[in-house]
Amino acid sequence: MKQSIFTILTNEPLNASVYKMTLLGDTSHITACGQFVNILIEGLYLRRPISVCDYDDKTLTLIYKVVGKGTEKMSQMPKGTNLDILTGLGNGYNLELAGETPLLIGGGVGVPPLYNLAKKLIAQGKKVTVILGFNTKDEIFYEQEFISLGTKVFVTTVDGSHGIKGFVTDAFESAGEYSYFYCCGPEPMLKAVYNKTNTEGQFSFEERMGCGFGACMGCSCKTLYGNKRICKDGPVLQKGEIIWEK
Repeated sequence: MKQSIFTILTNEPLNASVYKMTLLGDTSHITACGQFVNILIEGLYLRRPISVCDYDDKTLTLIYKVVGKGTEKMSQMPKGTNLDILTGLGNGYNLELAGETPLLIGGGVGVPPLYNLAKKLIAQGKKVTVILGFNTKDEIFYEQEFISLGTKVFVTTVDGSHGIKGFVTDAFESAGEYSYFYCCGPEPMLKAVYNKTNTEGQFSFEERMGCGFGACMGCSCKTLYGNKRICKDGPVLQKGEIIWEK
């Protein structure tokens, strides 16, 4: 983990409630796709955890949804604003288990961390299929960006206004066979995917966090190996270790 100052390069809406922010700063402690950062926002006590969408040696890309005071303040930040950010948080995805035809499944703001994952898997020569789930056409973002990477993309909307009508699990038949899966999204979606597939995979959990680096147990998940902290032991957990609460 490293505390650094990042400078906003761009901060623009992708739809009515989702924003894309690019920042300039030290990304050297981001070592795996699926990790997250924790942002200090003036006037608020707790930092805001945001998943990493993409990064390179000098820039960081975050996609976030405006859902409260913290993200609302972020959406109003102009170019040139400096932010105090903790980087290198979380364990990230294990790419070594992907096989040749991995399936990536994202719902809503669970979509962003799959973008860098897809880039890395394609760079390894994998044939990547992606399922992106949203409530309605107006909420869709990054469909074309995944297509531009060279992935096969299926989009689902609950109301049927774009792509396949239904949830991400309703696109499994269209997606075809896959060697392994990576999944990120709200817990009901994760449970549905867990129950849908017999294939091994990894789940990335979205949780409200206290500290963001393991000092408390505010964001824990029950596993075969005891309670694991989503911020420190996660956010990525193996399918086989998770014990779902009823």
